[in-house]
Amino acid sequence: MSAFDLAGHSVEFLALLALALALSGLIAGTIGGLLGVGGGIVLVPVLYQAFELLGVPEAVRMELSVATSLATIIPTSLRSLASHNRRGAVDWPLLKSWAPGIFIGAALGTIVAAYIGGDGLRIVFVVMALMLAIYMALAPDTLKIADVMPKGVVAQAMASVIGGLSVLMGIGGGTFAVSLQTLYGAPIHRAVATASGFGFIIAIPGALGFMVSGWGAEGLPPLSLGYVSLAGFLLITPATVLAAPWGARLAHALPRKSLRLAFAFFLAASAVRILYGLLA
Repeated sequence: MSAFDLAGHSVEFLALLALALALSGLIAGTIGGLLGVGGGIVLVPVLYQAFELLGVPEAVRMELSVATSLATIIPTSLRSLASHNRRGAVDWPLLKSWAPGIFIGAALGTIVAAYIGGDGLRIVFVVMALMLAIYMALAPDTLKIADVMPKGVVAQAMASVIGGLSVLMGIGGGTFAVSLQTLYGAPIHRAVATASGFGFIIAIPGALGFMVSGWGAEGLPPLSLGYVSLAGFLLITPATVLAAPWGARLAHALPRKSLRLAFAFFLAASAVRILYGLLA
């Protein structure tokens, strides 16, 4: 059966699929704008729940969520990077020096993802999401370990870890990269601006790898390129862009500590939900 074959799917199912994907984008965009994080860390658990409600088999559900999230990061990260660059906020020397390690890590991440399968991806997401939730809930804003980012082999190793973990989680790396830069004394706005460039470097090999590894897999919804839902990509991207300002406006009305706790709660709740599916 072709990846684009719609046979066997009713008009009602296709309409429900489109609605669920668009709503996923709106939810991810709103929460992402509210919490100041990239869409991937929000979109993966939202997509996982949406695909479950649509009856997508568990065997491909996590791969589909991660891969589709990575595909949406490609245009959104470029848009974000261009916006930050117009304000002169991007640390280009850091971005260029870390790019090789990020790319290599992301490429290796796609190989690991194909090897560990959906259950492995769920375990990685649950563990990392819970660790991030604890960090966001308990770490003080003023925590810092040094004044200068590492260079050389250490920097490339750290970049590779960020790239690999980000692909396995379906995120653009901002969650890791922003935290890491601020730990080394980078101003938060500069850290966010620079991390936006990591997303494109991570998402390209990540999305392509999941397309190849998932080609011909059984149980995929219609309009899928391997594990990447083309329908999801086309519907989620504009919905996320549309909804992000809604969350951003709400964020200005809430104190920073409340936002960190809200993000920690969301991550913990998402991790528990995915863990429940893994153990059930």
